[in-house]
Amino acid sequence: MDRNIVEGNWKQFKGKVKAQWGKLTDDHLDVIAGKRDQLAGKIQESYGVTKDEAEKQIKDFEARNKDDRP
Repeated sequence: MDRNIVEGNWKQFKGKVKAQWGKLTDDHLDVIAGKRDQLAGKIQESYGVTKDEAEKQIKDFEARNKDDRP
């Protein structure tokens, strides 16, 4: 699985990201703009999890949504 699915398809995934991590605002998502490291940082900040946990959550999210790629 390509590690950059979220980055490459940000417009399609933005709504799903917001549904998954509801504490992230539209402003957060606009700044993140699909950048995986920034998404992980905002998840860490908003949910109080470690970097490894944030990366795991993103990886799990990508795996669940792999069939939604264009």
